[in-house]
Amino acid sequence: MINVSRWKIIVVVAAALFGILFTLPNLLPAGVRDSIPGFLPSKTLNLGLDLQGGSSLLYEVDTQALRAEKLTTLVEDVRQELRKQQIEFTGLGVVNGEVNVRISDTAQVEAAAKALRNAVGTPLPGAAGGRDTTISLLADQRIRIAYVAQALDSQATKAVAQSVEVIRRRIDALGTKEPSIVPQGTNRISIQAPGESDPEKLRAIIGKTAKLTFQMVDETADLQAAAQGRAPPGSMIVRGDQYAPFYVVKRRQVVTGEMLVDAQGTFDQQTGRPVMSFRFNGAGAKKFGEATSQNIGKRFAIILDNEAISAPTINGAILGGSGIITGNFTVESANQLAIQLRAGALPAPLKIQEQRTVSAELGADAIKAGAISLALGAVAIIVFIVLAYGLFGVFAAIALIVNVLLIIGIMSLFQFTMTLPGIAGLILTLAVAVDANVLIYERVRDEAHAGRAPIMALEHGYSRALVSIIDANITSAISAVIMLSFGAGPIRGFALTLLIGVITSVFTAVVITQLLIGLWFRATKPKSLPIE
Repeated sequence: MINVSRWKIIVVVAAALFGILFTLPNLLPAGVRDSIPGFLPSKTLNLGLDLQGGSSLLYEVDTQALRAEKLTTLVEDVRQELRKQQIEFTGLGVVNGEVNVRISDTAQVEAAAKALRNAVGTPLPGAAGGRDTTISLLADQRIRIAYVAQALDSQATKAVAQSVEVIRRRIDALGTKEPSIVPQGTNRISIQAPGESDPEKLRAIIGKTAKLTFQMVDETADLQAAAQGRAPPGSMIVRGDQYAPFYVVKRRQVVTGEMLVDAQGTFDQQTGRPVMSFRFNGAGAKKFGEATSQNIGKRFAIILDNEAISAPTINGAILGGSGIITGNFTVESANQLAIQLRAGALPAPLKIQEQRTVSAELGADAIKAGAISLALGAVAIIVFIVLAYGLFGVFAAIALIVNVLLIIGIMSLFQFTMTLPGIAGLILTLAVAVDANVLIYERVRDEAHAGRAPIMALEHGYSRALVSIIDANITSAISAVIMLSFGAGPIRGFALTLLIGVITSVFTAVVITQLLIGLWFRATKPKSLPIE
């Protein structure tokens, strides 16, 4: 086992060079890094919020608004199905979180209930009746349609998960590296954006629901009644643009933002003003083409978050599935809207609960404190190991230095984020690595005291200690994987550094010290070991 094979020398030298090359950019000024030739590594560690500063936001997903929207959709589904079945009804609306409707003809109540059971709601495994809605017959020819509790809870859970992904896509589009976006509790989302010092910019891009719909303008609506907040059945009132204070539009959505495949901020070729171009997928292009073909001369409203940003007249069929949205855009607002639409709409509004800014000065203090802690820890460990084991301690110290270089080099290569708890994990890794050398050297010492020759003491010491080293590091790796899988924020930073350190520690504590001892043994051929 104590040998100096060519492959071992190549592996150790390659590992040391890798660690040096990929760690070095972290120690160079930005100007020097920019001038490094392209074939050399220039990536550095991403620093977490606690080290480089940034913005921290806490949002609450408005699940009540989501439920209200679902009920509104359910009302329209009931209206559409009853009209399709030619069943007369009155009093359709939401009462105490449930949809109620009265069937005019007593003879049609059962037929109406049957039609609604087949058409309203969606399948939900495990729910009573197999659907997410229940249909109940009440007195006075009334029918109650309600979401089951399981469906509402499922919708809220999905809304939080979907919001996390939408927020992540929006922040990624800003170029922020390694943001932390994690759910908290049942309806909150914590966002940490390292390096982003303007939380208002984040709020502007995150908090907007960005729900885009194309709906026909109700040309028959009584504008005086609408001004008093009364809209005809099947229609709704939305805030207007510079041409009208409000619009009355059909509730039925012709096309939605979910059908967009691209959105870009650009300029109108005729006026030169900022606009936003859009393009639908195949289904969206077909629906948009049909709607514009059937409604030439009429107006349709482009509605963003219940506000009409434009209401143009359809002059001809738009069959290409693409177009532009005009409005009071600036270059920045057009680009921001495009980012939001590309990322997708939030399933429910977000309410800001907490907003904090961590200054770069605090991050610099944390980096300084972490560096001092790491340096003091490394020096203390090296002094101990050298005093305890002499020359073999020097070999262990060299392996320890290579270990640190490998950890930082790997994290730099894959652009992992270093946090303050990550520095703690790095210090712990050094101690674990020294533990492995202590196990090996103590076992070698025992073998030498038992009367074995130096080479045999070394062979038996390494082979027998290796089993204990692997067992100890496997348990550490399992703990790190569990923390990485289920933890969040600082816990993940600690776990990531620890996991990488476990792998590199076994390599450096065993392979590198073996090689150094083997070279020393070949050169000196000692009669006894310096640790006996």
